[in-house]
Amino acid sequence: MNLLTRRIFLKNSFLSSVILLTCSGELFGAVTPTQTLGVLHKDLFPSSSFIPSVKFINANLYLNKIFVHSRVSDEDKEFIRDGVKWLNEEAVVKYKKVYANLSPKKRQKVLQEIVDTDWGESWLQNIMMYMMEAMLGDPIYGGNGGELGWKWLNHKAGVPRPTKAYL
Repeated sequence: MNLLTRRIFLKNSFLSSVILLTCSGELFGAVTPTQTLGVLHKDLFPSSSFIPSVKFINANLYLNKIFVHSRVSDEDKEFIRDGVKWLNEEAVVKYKKVYANLSPKKRQKVLQEIVDTDWGESWLQNIMMYMMEAMLGDPIYGGNGGELGWKWLNHKAGVPRPTKAYL
């Protein structure tokens, strides 16, 4: 997909929007999905000598492409959007802070609690699936910066590799 200008990209981009959070019927705060997902990615895939750094995975850039892709259903896009909002709402209800502003220990507690909800386990599986795609897919799709995911697995890319993104 050819994005004509940065303005169109940002206009279509979910990750550049702001989520307004309420607590007890009053406006509590605002957070961008990028902030929330960036911290969530670090929580789900902490950097180590075994796993490439989240900054090289580029999962947020990859998710931006998913949100403008015509073959990803509107329901799937809405579920990801809602999940980011619900995660922050859970954090606000429990700790009076948005997810990204919690300590690592409190973030893990929030994640453990949402896994037991109707939406939480499915949403986290969805997010992890996109993170794995970003980490292990061809870099032409925006993830796997410097082919670190492939290097991590000692993977040799198949030939021919894509010459343009089919997203």
